[in-house]
Amino acid sequence: MNSSSTLVLIIVVIVGLGFDFTNGFHDAANAMATSIATGALKPRVAVAISAAANLIGAFLSLAVAATIAKGIVNQDTVTIEVVFAGLAGGVAWNVATWYFSIPSSSSHALLGGVIGATMIHAGASAVIWSGVASKVFIPALFAPTIACAVAALATWLAYRISRSVDEQTNKTGFRWGQIGTATLVSLSHGTNDAQKTMGILTLALVANGTISSDATTPMWVVIACALAISAGTYIGGWRIIRTLGKGLIEIESPQGFAAEATSAAVILTSSHLGLPLSTTQVCAGSVVGAGLGRAEPVRWGVFGQMALTWMVTLPAAAMVGALTYAVVNAIGSTAGVIVMSLVLAAFCGVLYMLSRRSPVDPSNVNAEWDAHGGLSHEPQLAA
Repeated sequence: MNSSSTLVLIIVVIVGLGFDFTNGFHDAANAMATSIATGALKPRVAVAISAAANLIGAFLSLAVAATIAKGIVNQDTVTIEVVFAGLAGGVAWNVATWYFSIPSSSSHALLGGVIGATMIHAGASAVIWSGVASKVFIPALFAPTIACAVAALATWLAYRISRSVDEQTNKTGFRWGQIGTATLVSLSHGTNDAQKTMGILTLALVANGTISSDATTPMWVVIACALAISAGTYIGGWRIIRTLGKGLIEIESPQGFAAEATSAAVILTSSHLGLPLSTTQVCAGSVVGAGLGRAEPVRWGVFGQMALTWMVTLPAAAMVGALTYAVVNAIGSTAGVIVMSLVLAAFCGVLYMLSRRSPVDPSNVNAEWDAHGGLSHEPQLAA
């Protein structure tokens, strides 16, 4: 391995761990938004618990990592530059949707970036479309729908079973229950989402000739990805936590308990089956189901914007991945990767600086959701 290829591989690993970090703060809402919204956990305590559970969950299974590494694109056609471009597409979409406070799918952003870069490099035939359909599109269609239905039933049962309990005891009991279910969602998130970057970095190592195509994910990749997603989770994606916790419904403790239990069950099942589904979509579906189970108003405008974002995530990230690969290819491998890494870093830095004009943090994450989506001068969702 020459020095140029080593440098490119190092950059790809750094960008990959950067994606994992964004996945952590982008999806912290999945596990803890409802517990924070109901007051079951203080914001900082919630993200600390979630970070620890994500770290543990990342070591429990490699089924999803295997799917990402071998079931989406043809390994024989993938180059290290393709992997870099795919990661760039995922990072760019994650940061953009975080800035606009939209809970989008990190999974689909990553897969879209890789698919787009692969198609520009080797054509559509290099994508395993049957794998994309069975392991991405079908779970994306059914998982949030199933989560919504199960959460609605679980919410109805929670209120039905506890109807004779006095209000304060009821609230306290379900809040304690939420601590357990929210931790379980974080654990399940680690078993699913941390695996995706592990799979992509394994693909990069195969493309670079560092490991063989039939090799398992190296342990250093597992450890690095587990630490990166845990660190990102601890940072707390407060903008998205606010949207999921306060934007869809006015949630109560029994609803939060039901939504979290449902999300954990669906995500753990998918991880066992090796399906890299979107934990964001599952958790959002569960929150909507919790509202329907209580016959409470759902802010369909907010959910509609989320659903629209879900639909465009994969193709949008694919376009970014394709464009990134085209630029890298035009400039040249090593120089192109360096240039586009700097462009990506600048893009993320600009959005971060813009976000500081109207910050969302633990002090205001639970502020009431007003007619325009919340905080003044913040990039807002419609109510």
